[in-house]
Amino acid sequence: MLFKTKLLLPVIAGALLFQACNKKDEFQTSANGLKYKIYELNDKGEYEAKGKIADSDTSGARMGQIIAFHMTLKNDADSVLVDTRTQKPAFPAMLPIVEPSMKGGLEEALMMLSDGDSAVFKINADSLFAHTYKQPLPPFIKQGSDLTYFIKVDRVMNREQAEAYQQEVMENMQKQEHADMLKNLKTDSAMVSQLKADSTIIQKYVQDQKLTGVQKSPLGVYYTVTQAGQGPQAAAGDMVSVHYKLSNLSGKQLETSEGNEPFKFPLGRGQVIPGWDDAIAQLKEGSKATLLIPSSLAYGAREQGPDMPANSILRFDIELVDVEKN
Repeated sequence: MLFKTKLLLPVIAGALLFQACNKKDEFQTSANGLKYKIYELNDKGEYEAKGKIADSDTSGARMGQIIAFHMTLKNDADSVLVDTRTQKPAFPAMLPIVEPSMKGGLEEALMMLSDGDSAVFKINADSLFAHTYKQPLPPFIKQGSDLTYFIKVDRVMNREQAEAYQQEVMENMQKQEHADMLKNLKTDSAMVSQLKADSTIIQKYVQDQKLTGVQKSPLGVYYTVTQAGQGPQAAAGDMVSVHYKLSNLSGKQLETSEGNEPFKFPLGRGQVIPGWDDAIAQLKEGSKATLLIPSSLAYGAREQGPDMPANSILRFDIELVDVEKN
């Protein structure tokens, strides 16, 4: 299920700190006791305080809509409790607008916001945990104190739009993680060292297995084309379909697509291990190849089971079944 209706603390993490100088830049109080400052962009592209929001104002998020936002949550000692921009992954909170669980609570706060708004809310911690989170007050939050929410709204959407938004955010995160990994391959001393060590092992494996025609991809995947394809060259952005057998260097088969549909994915979008994105981009449709992927271009130090310990070099025997040009 994409969305949760309960506003659980780990879900609503987020982050934004901003500055504003305005005569209306002081806390307002709603009829239900919610303390707030709300800022919107003016025609000059600067944030300015909205001031008092009328109780009859219905321009904010409406019941049933989904609001996506980043947020920092602080206690009365100014300690950051949650922060979506620094947590891993840095994913914006996405919450449905629901009936308020209390007067002056978070649900009421979210209903005051529109696309692009920034806001600060102060909410009584005792009431929030009793009525919204339905949990005891944790020891790092003082009884009777307020929690302060710094919120930056990205979008207010219907459910269909939210589904597309979530997919967009996930794809952007994958691209960024992929870009960060490629950067680390050149700058992270541990990864550089591991790549060199893996290359030595792979070169010996190539000799022992008497593999011929072995080439090296730009990032360092060793591959040999066992059957040249005659179709279009695969490139980043293309939708490709691949049959594969995965083995470790001991020769044990770990996984295969045989008997199933070929694995389909967009090439170069960070949705597979980097070694696949890199090596498959060297092939044409119809090609069959053996890929020897260094651990830093596969799962790195993450153990994937007893037959794939940390820093495992992987062998893939693949067939590039189809290339749908972007």
